[in-house]
Amino acid sequence: MKTIRILLVPVFILASIFCGSLSFAQIYKWVDEKGSVHFTDDPLQVPEKYRLKTERIGIVEEKAEPKAQNEASSSKKKEEPFRDRMGRGEEYWKEKVDTWKKRLISAQDKVESLRMRYNDLTEKANASRSSVERATIRNERDQVKSDIEQYRQQVEEAKLMLDKKIPEEAQLYRAKPEWVKP
Repeated sequence: MKTIRILLVPVFILASIFCGSLSFAQIYKWVDEKGSVHFTDDPLQVPEKYRLKTERIGIVEEKAEPKAQNEASSSKKKEEPFRDRMGRGEEYWKEKVDTWKKRLISAQDKVESLRMRYNDLTEKANASRSSVERATIRNERDQVKSDIEQYRQQVEEAKLMLDKKIPEEAQLYRAKPEWVKP
């Protein structure tokens, strides 16, 4: 009986080592919209909207790969485009900047055309001999002046977004600064 125990001890040790390597767990990592990092061993616990961006950690096949394959996979990782903390790339940030640039240009153009309209109405009011006509022109001119103020506010908002808010947001989400240069 003692000899059986002595023979079984090495067998149990080898079996536990072998079984221990088979029980290697698959870990999944994802980052939510607030930038928090989450880990789980059950892929069904990853919310649906984050599943495409989930990173697998601790894959057995990765540890058993030869060096050449590891180098090839690391070069693939280097080729992947940089993303911010929310998984957004350069195209997202460039589009956001372009949208605000277009708003800025549109508002500036509108201010300029309304300013010219205001000047024309002023000349008409000065040239008019009828007090009724002058009053009508002044009312129209006041409306144009109000519109100019609205568009100037839009110009200021667009400048603020381009010069301050978008760069601050990009910094917060760790996007590349060159992506948000106006």
